[in-house]
Amino acid sequence: MKKIYRRAMLITTSAVMLASTLFGGTVAANGAIVSDILPAGGAALVLEDGITLDEIYVEPAQEEVLPDINELTGSGVTATPTMFAPDTVADTDDTAVTDDAEGEEVLDMLSLSVGAEQVISDTEELENRLDAATEAVSAVSMASKAASEIKVAEELALEEQLARDPENFANLVIAQVNDYVNVRAVPDLEGEIVGKLYDDSVGTFLEETDGWYKISSGSTIGYVKAEYCVTGEDAIELAKKVGTRLADVNTTTLKVRKEPGLDEHVLTLVGAEDDLVVLEELGEWIKVSTVEGDGYVYAEYVDLHTEFVKAESKAEEEARLKKEAEERRKAQEAARKAQEKRNRTTTGGGSSKSVTTAPVSVAGSGLGAQVANYGCQFVGNPYVYGGSSLTNGTDCSGFVMSVYAHFGVGLPHSSRADRAVGYAVEGGIANARPGDIICYSGHVAIYIGNGQIVHASTSRTGIIVSSAGYKNVLAVRRIF
Repeated sequence: MKKIYRRAMLITTSAVMLASTLFGGTVAANGAIVSDILPAGGAALVLEDGITLDEIYVEPAQEEVLPDINELTGSGVTATPTMFAPDTVADTDDTAVTDDAEGEEVLDMLSLSVGAEQVISDTEELENRLDAATEAVSAVSMASKAASEIKVAEELALEEQLARDPENFANLVIAQVNDYVNVRAVPDLEGEIVGKLYDDSVGTFLEETDGWYKISSGSTIGYVKAEYCVTGEDAIELAKKVGTRLADVNTTTLKVRKEPGLDEHVLTLVGAEDDLVVLEELGEWIKVSTVEGDGYVYAEYVDLHTEFVKAESKAEEEARLKKEAEERRKAQEAARKAQEKRNRTTTGGGSSKSVTTAPVSVAGSGLGAQVANYGCQFVGNPYVYGGSSLTNGTDCSGFVMSVYAHFGVGLPHSSRADRAVGYAVEGGIANARPGDIICYSGHVAIYIGNGQIVHASTSRTGIIVSSAGYKNVLAVRRIF
């Protein structure tokens, strides 16, 4: 019997169904048994899904089992051959196909069907990819739109936040205690103390841990007990009360006008690098407090900021106390030498500058009392902006500078700089002593006791004695 040549090919689902129709038999895809009745000594093969068998020559046999398919292909494909009567192919209608050419034609039709199916499959795959790409583009577009909407919402929220809290006071931690709250290295009452946050002083909120706020204040970073502080919404209003809003002069001489307008009457003058307490911000004009009364300055010539008391680290406190003690010693030594010099001048018949009669007498004999008594001798003398002569005319900081110079102590000619001389008096004006320097917005004076100060007030009043509480006190500094 002659050899029968057949080509086996990859069978897709549709192709297998076509084979079932053409050849008859039981057909299943995806690796199941394919029971196609092959012509003339063919066999039914159990095919692995997705495997293509190349050209296979099948020897006709009547009652023999085909050799292992691995020997024919070398592909590792396994097959179970089943023998059928030669020269006959059964179909579902029990008709017979005996001609090899007809079998070849049928297989060619099957091959064409498989090729068409592959084209259809490829087209469907491309359509699926196109649909997936379209969906991806749509998703990206929606995500972009959502991101844009989120950005707009965030910008609106930020604008609202800035309108309500322009200086981000809600992010402050403000101490509310009798004296101070300890700043610790860790959130624990046994933690190392690294600094002190004094009453009404502030820090920047970093995080919250089990009833503790981690803050940054000055050079100090650590934890404070949350129950002794306020933050968030409560801090916004409190910050306006405990902070000092200042206008720093950024021009040589700033004119403070009685009303907001370049043609309005000039109330007083303020020197470069000095500052004034801000009462109200009105766009181009800033309402400020001065010795002469409330007035207005042009916003372009000042820099605005809010000043807070910050935490003091343990190292800073130790350094401050050491420095203050040294400065106090130097000031006392300078005052002693100055007194000895004055005594020699008096004994040698020299003359000192003339002074006016003191309207008040300051009690006490300490150096502070001596400073206060000396300053009172010049009451009635003129005020001159930028001056430092106790007899011919001086401004406020020139007055304090010249009075202390008499005792050998050098001070700056600036009311703002005077807020850093000597050392701070805890408790402020309530604990002031004669000789202490009382600092105001754009002004400075010398405390003489009983709630009074001596100072070079204004060009209208000159050097006078008045109440220490005539305006808000920013700081009290002690030299001796």
